[in-house]
Amino acid sequence: MKEGSLDAPTRHVIPWESPEFADKANTQAEMRRIFDICHTCRRCFNLCDAFPRLFDLIDNSSTGELDAVASADFGKVAAACTLCDMCFMTKCPYVPPHSFDVDFPHVMLRYRVARFKEHATSWGRRAISNTDRNGRLARFVAPLANWAGNRRNHLLRAALEMLADIDRRAELPPYQRRTFMARARASSPPRDAAAPAAGRKAVLFATCFVNYNNPGIGEATRAVLAKNGVDTQVLYPCCCGMPQFEEGDLEAVARSARKVAAAFGPYIDKGCDVIALVPSCALMLKFEWPLVVPEDEAVKKLARATFDISEYVIDIAKKEGLVPPPSGLDGGVTLHIACHARAQNMGQKATEMLRLLPDTEISVIERCSGHGGSWGVLKENFDTALKVGRPVARQAAANAKPNLASECPLAAIHILQGMEAFAEGKALPEKALHPIELMARAYGLDGFDAPQRRTE
Repeated sequence: MKEGSLDAPTRHVIPWESPEFADKANTQAEMRRIFDICHTCRRCFNLCDAFPRLFDLIDNSSTGELDAVASADFGKVAAACTLCDMCFMTKCPYVPPHSFDVDFPHVMLRYRVARFKEHATSWGRRAISNTDRNGRLARFVAPLANWAGNRRNHLLRAALEMLADIDRRAELPPYQRRTFMARARASSPPRDAAAPAAGRKAVLFATCFVNYNNPGIGEATRAVLAKNGVDTQVLYPCCCGMPQFEEGDLEAVARSARKVAAAFGPYIDKGCDVIALVPSCALMLKFEWPLVVPEDEAVKKLARATFDISEYVIDIAKKEGLVPPPSGLDGGVTLHIACHARAQNMGQKATEMLRLLPDTEISVIERCSGHGGSWGVLKENFDTALKVGRPVARQAAANAKPNLASECPLAAIHILQGMEAFAEGKALPEKALHPIELMARAYGLDGFDAPQRRTE
């Protein structure tokens, strides 16, 4: 045995179909084993609120050790975990292949699977996680849905808080009348057949967020890639299942994985690369799905073919060369590196991409925004989400740059809201963007309808 590990982290297949995996006693025993290792290390004390909660439970117990903490209190720790994977990827010295075999996020996932099978997940959380249903319904009444969801609509937001546990203060992304899929079917950007990357073919996984909430990310992606000669198509069989993953509904995740992998298989066979437009979705396709349905060859093939969008642009830049953007971005950019981009273990590809812009100062923030997908908008979590994201919001406000971007569009909205506390009279950016939208702007391909700040 050796202290710490110099080997790359590895993960085990998730045996979610085994009765033992969701057994309450077995799950609590594994949590206790891992919590005791965390207690003796405490290296992750400042990552998120899960670890301070754990250490407070231990320190305030009668013995000051884990043996005096009731297993019933473990839920307080699990409730604070956003499954961001940062403890596993960046902090913990005891992850597999170390013999201690610590995977804190996946034991939190196991706890949620057990709770889900006990039907302990609230109606509100189940409703939030059904992003496809919500998007399909909301797009028909998008102006009304956005008016109702505006956080200055105090009456309706109070009702939403009661019905769905969504905090009335949380900024929510707007819905769009025309989905990204509808826009993609209607038109395609002109492709530069003389560009260095001409001949590449890619199929974009639209993702639920881009399809229903912010088609501008997808349109900017197609425009930038077309400028560089890449022929793109768009596909959206269903949501990647990250919202269900967060709630412990791994059966739904497995269904999504099989459905999406089957739809993308023929495109991969024709030589298309697959591009996921949101890092959480890229993480699911590349890493989580092969652990949930390890026997499915189509899922493995999809994982091997998938790129994050920033990763794909850099792949072009290194192999064929990008068409040089004619201009930079006045005033510079504050760029947030999303946790689920970091968890893909690919490096800061968004930073590399934006540093290709001429005469543009890039200020990088590599720290958790505190949002955690749907986790951060829930009433029980919103204050914690703001607290965890406070250093990011403070730094972004201090940078005072006109352009704010995050690879995670939900994180960008959350950071922008958090910046309000530190504005001190300074103007805030009007929009929270994805880095690929800034690339499109630098190419002169602007005009995509990124959501405005709706509270002004």
